[in-house]
Amino acid sequence: MPEKVITVNRKARHEYHIIESFETGIELTGTEVKSLRAGKANIQDSYARVENSELLLYNMHISPYEQGNQFNHDPKRPRRLLMHRHEIMRLLGKVREKGYSLIPLKMYFKRGWAKVELGLGKGKKLYDKRDDMAERDAKRDMERARKESYRES
Repeated sequence: MPEKVITVNRKARHEYHIIESFETGIELTGTEVKSLRAGKANIQDSYARVENSELLLYNMHISPYEQGNQFNHDPKRPRRLLMHRHEIMRLLGKVREKGYSLIPLKMYFKRGWAKVELGLGKGKKLYDKRDDMAERDAKRDMERARKESYRES
């Protein structure tokens, strides 16, 4: 069964060099799951941090469920990410040692379970971003030229 993508953090790959990515589970309440199934989530400015040997996701916004009652969830509460303890400790070592950040790249449903793809990344400098944009523009121009030459022949 294919995965159903809920949201993608497009800004992450522009702002960070992604070194490695991990699949994590996420601890949610019932109304949060219903909102996710409706596609009402935003991971744009969110980040993950290791605290007390737990992995927590901050600033992720899940809109309150419309048909919810007074037990609806807080949209920006910290949410626990689920990984094995040894994986969390390995991530903690990398984040402390080399100054990397943990950024959510994508959120999706896989076999009915909500998952978060977490990226281990290092922030890009302004000139790195410019280089990436120039490279992308050059590829687009080459592809356009190839298509035009193909049409002419």
